[in-house]
Amino acid sequence: MLVSYKWLQDYVDLDGVTPEELADRITNAGIEVEHLTYPGKDLKGIVVGKVSACEPHPASDHLHLCQVDLGAETVQIVCGAQNVAAGQKVPVATVGARIGGGVQIRRSKFRGEESNGMICALSELGVDSDLVPKEYADGIYVFDEDVPVGADALPYLNLDDAILDLDILVSSAHCMNMIGVAHEVAAIFDRPVHIPAPDVIETDQAAADKISLKVEAGEKVPYYSARLIEGIEVASSPRWMQLRLMAAGIRPISNVVDISNYVMLEYGQPLHTFDFDAFGSDRVLVRFADRNETIKTLDGQERTLTKEDIVITNGKEAAAVAGIMGGESSEVTLSTNKVLLESAVFDPISIRKTAARLQMRTDASSRFEKRLDRNRVAPASDRAAELLAIYAHARVLKGIVEQGERTVPETVITMPWKKINQVLGANLSFDVIKGTLGRLGFTVKTEGDTIHVKVPARRFDVAIPEDLVEEVGRMYGYDHIPATLPEGSAVQAELTPYQKLRRRTERLMESAGLTQAYTYSLTTGDHASAYTVHPASEKQVKVIWPMSEEHAVLRQSIVPQLIGVVKYHLNRQMPDVALYEIGKVFIPKPGNPRPGEEEHLAGAITGRSAERSWEGEARPVDFYTVKGVLETLFESLAVSERIDYRPARRDGLHPGQTAEIFLDGKVIGYAGALHPKVQKDAGLNETFVFEVAIESLLRKSEPEIAYRILPRFPSITRDIALVVDRSVSAADLDRVIREAAGPLLASVRLFDVYEGAHVAENEKSMAFSLVYLDPERTLTDDEVNAVHGQIIDACSQRLGAQLRS
Repeated sequence: MLVSYKWLQDYVDLDGVTPEELADRITNAGIEVEHLTYPGKDLKGIVVGKVSACEPHPASDHLHLCQVDLGAETVQIVCGAQNVAAGQKVPVATVGARIGGGVQIRRSKFRGEESNGMICALSELGVDSDLVPKEYADGIYVFDEDVPVGADALPYLNLDDAILDLDILVSSAHCMNMIGVAHEVAAIFDRPVHIPAPDVIETDQAAADKISLKVEAGEKVPYYSARLIEGIEVASSPRWMQLRLMAAGIRPISNVVDISNYVMLEYGQPLHTFDFDAFGSDRVLVRFADRNETIKTLDGQERTLTKEDIVITNGKEAAAVAGIMGGESSEVTLSTNKVLLESAVFDPISIRKTAARLQMRTDASSRFEKRLDRNRVAPASDRAAELLAIYAHARVLKGIVEQGERTVPETVITMPWKKINQVLGANLSFDVIKGTLGRLGFTVKTEGDTIHVKVPARRFDVAIPEDLVEEVGRMYGYDHIPATLPEGSAVQAELTPYQKLRRRTERLMESAGLTQAYTYSLTTGDHASAYTVHPASEKQVKVIWPMSEEHAVLRQSIVPQLIGVVKYHLNRQMPDVALYEIGKVFIPKPGNPRPGEEEHLAGAITGRSAERSWEGEARPVDFYTVKGVLETLFESLAVSERIDYRPARRDGLHPGQTAEIFLDGKVIGYAGALHPKVQKDAGLNETFVFEVAIESLLRKSEPEIAYRILPRFPSITRDIALVVDRSVSAADLDRVIREAAGPLLASVRLFDVYEGAHVAENEKSMAFSLVYLDPERTLTDDEVNAVHGQIIDACSQRLGAQLRS
C-alpha cells in the first residue's frame, strides 16, 4: 500500500512529524514500512512557465520555437512535443536545472536555434511512464490555468511529496486504505482524526423504480448494493485526484473510473461502475457462474468460469467477475451517460480462489481477500456518488437498491485487564491500558477487574482477547516492555540419531567447500520430473491453487532448482559456485493422491575448485571433484565398502561423464556433468551435479568409531601394471584384487592409466600400488609373492588381464 504523506495530512495533523519519523513509528507499531521515497528528491530548478508564443522551427518539421514566460523573464525554448501550444502553463526545467535521472539542463542549440531550458513531460521528471495519464503519455504535461507563473512546479505536480510503502499483511488489512492508515497514525501520535462525511444530493426519482436486484449466491455475498447515476459526462478527472492516484501507483483513466479507484484507496471499499445502457437490462442478478460459462474481462481476456465463481449478471449474461474485474461488454467509455455503481461485500475465500485460478489478482480482489470494513460499504458508495455529481456533473437517483444487512454490530471482547500484563510481561497501569485502547478508537467499560471492549467495525482483525493484548503491546511499544526470562524448568533437548547424522552430513558438505541452499519444493511440470534418482513417474503431483505457474508441481528431484541457482549466480558474475541442499522430494504413488516423501542430498558445482596463486594455476572442477565429495560422505557414514560407481546414460547428463551410485547393488543416486546442450541452452559453464537418496543412510544408527593401534611391523609395497580391455573399469580390477588378496592386503591405489604405443588399440594399461601388512608379525617375501600371484591369476581368469611387460 503506497501512502502519500501529503494526502494523509488531510485526515491527521502531522505538524512536527517528519516522513522519516512517521515511517519509524508506523514500523515500530507493527506495520512495516518497506520503503520511504521522495519522488522529487533529485529534481532542481523546475518552475511553472507559460508558453506565450509557439512557432514552427524554421529548419525542422517537428520542432517548435516557444517563447516561455518564467515570471522573471521570457526565454526561448526549442520543444519537440506534438501537444505544445501557445497559452499553456507547463513545467519548465531552467538552465542549470536537474531532471529525472540526474540529467542537468544546459543552454544549447537545435538546428541553429538557441534553447534556454526544457519544457518537460512527466516521464522526464522521473514519473513512471505507466502512471502518466494517456492524454500526456506522448507529450508535455499541461497545468491548470490557476497555477501561478514562475512558481516552483514540484508542489503542483505532487513531486514534493513523500511516499510510504506499507507491507500490508492479513493482520493489518485495516490499513489497506487511507482512512485506516489515518486512524492508525492518529492512535500512534495520539492526535484526532478528521474524516469528512459524504454529502450526496439526490434527485426525487428513486433508483428502485428503474432497477431491481436479486442475490442468489447466498452467504458468499452477505451484502450487495447498487446506485443508479444519470447524466454522466465522461472526461478527465481533476488534477489533484490524478496526482493522488499516481502517487498510489494507479494510472488515471477518466473521471468515472478514477473516482472508483480514488474511493477504493480512501475507504478501502472496491467499487465497480457499469455502463448502464450497455448493461443490457434493468435487472441485476448476482449468482454463481454456470459450468464453463465464459466472460471477456476488461483486460481483453476470455475467462472460463466454474460453478464456484460468483458473477454479476443482467439476468442472463455475466457482466463482471464479482470482486475481481468487470466485463468488457459494460465498460465505461467516453459515450457513457448512465452508470450502475456497485458497492458490495464478497466472501474472502471465494474471491481468493477465483482470483488464483484465473490468475487475475487485482487491487479489488486483494482487498476482498483480506476482508474489509462492512460498515463502510454504503458510505463508500455515498462518497463516490458525491464525487461523480461534482466532477462528472451527474444526477444521483434517490436511494440505494440493496440486499443483505448494510451494517454489522461492533464486536465486544470481555477479558480480565490484568491478562494484558501477564501475557506481555509488563506492568502497565489500568489507566495506561485504557488510554491506549481509547486512542485506537476502542470503547472500554469496566466491571471490577473485567473490561468490556467495544471494537469498531473497521478493526475487523480484532476479535479475541489475545488481539487486544497485541494492540496494547504494539501501541505501547515492544521496545518499552522490559526483557524477562521465561519461567519454569529447563528441558534439555537432544537430537535424534537421524538429526545427528543429518547435521554431520551438512558439516561435511560445508567442510568440502559447498554452500547450503534452500529452494522451493514446488516447480514447473517440466522441471518436476527431470534428473530424478529413480525412474520419473508419468504422474505428477500438482497443487490445486498454485501461487504461480513456476510453483505448480511438487518436485521429484532437487537438481533442477540448483541448476537455476547456479544460473542466477553466473548472471551476477559469480563463476565459482558450489552448492548443496538436503530436502524432500515427492514420489507419486499409484492410486494415492498423497505422494511419498523422501529426503535427498543434491549438489551442483561449477568453476574452479582452487583459485590461481603463486603456487600454480587454478584447478577447474571436474567429475572427480564431485566423486571425491561423495566418497568422503560415504566414508563418514561407514558405507564406502558397499558403494559402487558404474558408468551410465541419463537424460540431461554428459554420456561420458556420468556414473550411477549403487549401494548393495541398488541405485541410490548419480553424479555427472550436465550435457553440453543443456549447458548451452541455460548459458552455463561446465557444471557437475549429483543427487543421492540419503534418507535410508541417515535412518541407520550412527556408525561406531573403531580405533586401531599403529602397526609395529613394516609393510611391503608392490606395484602391478595390468593390460585389460578398454571396457574393463578400474573399479572392476580393484574389486577382484581385494577379493583375491585376502586379509594381508592393507590398501590398493590406482596411480597410472596408459593408452597408446606398445598397448593394443582396444586395450589399456592400469597400474596399482598394493600395500601388504600383518599387524602381528613381519611378512616374508615368499608370503607376499604367493598372495601377489593369486591376485595376478584372479585378474587374468576373471577379467582377462595380463601383466604389462
